[in-house]
Amino acid sequence: MTFSSFGKKFTRFSGITQLMSDLNEGLRTPGAIMLGGGNPAKIPEMQDYFTQLCADLLAEGKLTESICNYDGPQGKNTFLTALAEMLSKELGWPIEAKNIALTNGSQSAFFYLFNLFAGHQPDGQVKKVLFPLAPEYIGYADVGLEDDLLVSYKPTIELLPEGMFKYHVDFDHLHIGDDIGAICVSRPTNPTGNVLTDEEVMRLDAIAHQKGIPLIIDNAYGVPFPGIIFSQATPLWNLNTILCMSLSKLGLPGTRCGIIIANEETIQAMGNMNGIISLAPGSIGPALALEMIERGDLLRLSEQVIRPFYQQRVEQTLAIIRHYIPAERCLIHKPEGAIFLWLWFKDLPISSQTLYQRLKARGVLMVPGHYFFPGLEQEWPHTQQCMRMNYVPEPELIEKGIIVLAEEIERAHKEG
Repeated sequence: MTFSSFGKKFTRFSGITQLMSDLNEGLRTPGAIMLGGGNPAKIPEMQDYFTQLCADLLAEGKLTESICNYDGPQGKNTFLTALAEMLSKELGWPIEAKNIALTNGSQSAFFYLFNLFAGHQPDGQVKKVLFPLAPEYIGYADVGLEDDLLVSYKPTIELLPEGMFKYHVDFDHLHIGDDIGAICVSRPTNPTGNVLTDEEVMRLDAIAHQKGIPLIIDNAYGVPFPGIIFSQATPLWNLNTILCMSLSKLGLPGTRCGIIIANEETIQAMGNMNGIISLAPGSIGPALALEMIERGDLLRLSEQVIRPFYQQRVEQTLAIIRHYIPAERCLIHKPEGAIFLWLWFKDLPISSQTLYQRLKARGVLMVPGHYFFPGLEQEWPHTQQCMRMNYVPEPELIEKGIIVLAEEIERAHKEG
């Protein structure tokens, strides 16, 4: 068979393919220690809540109704209205249902958005999506219909006490030309757990307004839900901002429900693309989330159950890492949110890809850092010195994985 140019691009191996393959394989391999994928934690209280919620909706006929009927291409109307009212009340944003569209997961949302604002333009110009700070989410790298759709910039690095560091946007070297169609950041950031400061976000928002392009903010882990954020961060939305949210990190990744909040023109475009590509977004996630909003549980559980769970787990994991691996061997990005730790092996004699292979051979799955620098044009050794680890498994499993990591780090140094 001969594939089209589209077929050749979207059937080739990619970082996100490796990540999801490892996740699928690891979840089904006895003894594997999953420190790599993005699956949220199975928080017992949330698991019990979802089980009872599904039972209640089934008994009331609401779950069957959501399974047996299409929603509109913009998504379930009742959920859009309830979500708009909640966000307007909680955050003071002038949001209505016409400002929200659903997609079949956030990955679909970014495929739509990146190709909507970047690529070949009607006037023949080719525009790109700009990431003002790399590293960024692995799933962005391959969603463009065209190659070289993305461009990113190196951050400045602030060294912090206790073997930690933090990335910042390097505004002094940030160039946003006429070939940029959109600016994109994640907050909190996957993979690093970084949270852009309010000042950084406001400066990017001002630049986007000045350039007449949207600022896309990936808020999959942020406030007001699921609220996996441990630092002070003021939520931002306006008619020039496209805010992307999700039900996945509430503990519902299987519902594949992404949420886009934007101006009416962008939302209309999202609905039209949904209709063409998938008829309509799925109905089960919105049905569950609607009930959670109506019961007053969506924000309550985010604040009282989800955030405290992850904050405790990240503190436990930091203690485990430092017990086995000193700061001289491994620096850690300050964990301000999300469900990952970003490890920097500054003097490691081998690349992160080689370290990944050695860990995988011993049943420990992490993700090599070089996949998280989409569109970075400059050579930078730092890209080969970092690894992303998920800290959601049980502390006992994390400790086993960290012991193996510490052994492989020492092995590499002895060889080097």
